[in-house]
Amino acid sequence: MKRKPTVAIIGAGRLGTALARALASHGYKVEAVMARTIRHARRCAELVGTHPLALASAQLDQLPASDILFITTPDDAITEVAAELAATIGSHTGKVKSVGKGKGNRGRTVLHASGALSSAALQSLRDAGFATGSMHPLVSVSDPLQGAKSLGAAFFCVEGSVVAVRVARSVVLALGGQSFSISAGDKALYHAAAVMASGHTTALFDIAMEMLVRCGLAPRRARAVLLPLLRSTLENLYTQDPAHALTGTFARADKTTVGRHLTALRSRRMEDALAAYMLLGRRSLQLAKAAGVSPDALKEIARALAKSAKM
Repeated sequence: MKRKPTVAIIGAGRLGTALARALASHGYKVEAVMARTIRHARRCAELVGTHPLALASAQLDQLPASDILFITTPDDAITEVAAELAATIGSHTGKVKSVGKGKGNRGRTVLHASGALSSAALQSLRDAGFATGSMHPLVSVSDPLQGAKSLGAAFFCVEGSVVAVRVARSVVLALGGQSFSISAGDKALYHAAAVMASGHTTALFDIAMEMLVRCGLAPRRARAVLLPLLRSTLENLYTQDPAHALTGTFARADKTTVGRHLTALRSRRMEDALAAYMLLGRRSLQLAKAAGVSPDALKEIARALAKSAKM
C-alpha cells in the first residue's frame, strides 16, 4: 500500500485539532502540532491520540520536514506565519536552513484552511519551493472532537497550484469528504456565502430567540422551542430548492399577517429584528414568486415592507 504523507499542523485551535485528529484516524502520521503556547500544543497532541510532537510557536525551527504542512491559524496570522516559516526554511533554491535538515522543499505542500484568503497568502512559501494552496472545510467546528467527525461529511473548497490542489483533493477523499474548486479571486465572495449560511443563520436564530423572550419565555426554553422548527427547515432544504422549501406567511402571500408582524416589531422597538424581517422578507417574496404565488398578492406585501422601511 502507498504510504500516506506525513503531516504537521501549525495552529492547534479547534479546527487544527479537529483536522489533526481526523487525519490521524485515517492513517496519516501527524508528526507535530504547533500552538502559541506549549500548553495548548500539548492539549491538542493529547486529543490527536497518536503522540505527535507538541511545539510552541517560538519553536518553529524544530518543526519536522513533514510532507504536508497545514496552517490553521486565524486568517490575520496566516501571511505572517508563512513568512516566518519561509525565512526559517530557506530560499527558493530549496536549501534548508534549519527545518528538516537534509531535505529540500520540492515535493512538500503547504495548505492553509482560510475560507476568505487565497493561496496568494502563502507566496513566501511558494517562493521557498513549496506547492501552496488552500483547503477550507464548509463545516462549523465548535468542538474539536465532534468537528473531527464532521469533517468526514464536509465539502472542502480547494484552490492553489496544480500540485497543491491534487494533494488537497487526495486528503479530502481520504477523510471521506468531497471537494470543489473556485478561482482565487472569488475566495472572499465564497467565504461570505459560508458566513451567510452558517454564522448569520446563528445570528438570525438569536434574534428569533430574543423575540420569544419578549413574549415571556426563558432563553433556554425559547431555544428549545425554535430548534425543531429550524431542523424541519433544513430537512426541507435537503429535498427541495429554496423556492419550494419556503413555507409560512410569505409562501402564502398573507399580507394581513405581514402587517401584524411589522406592527408588533415596531411597537416593541426591536430594530434588529425589524431590519432582518424586512430584508429577508423581500428575498422571500422573490422565492414565493418563483414558486408560482400570485404576483398581485406579492406586490401588496412588497408595498407594506417598503412603507415600513420609511417609518
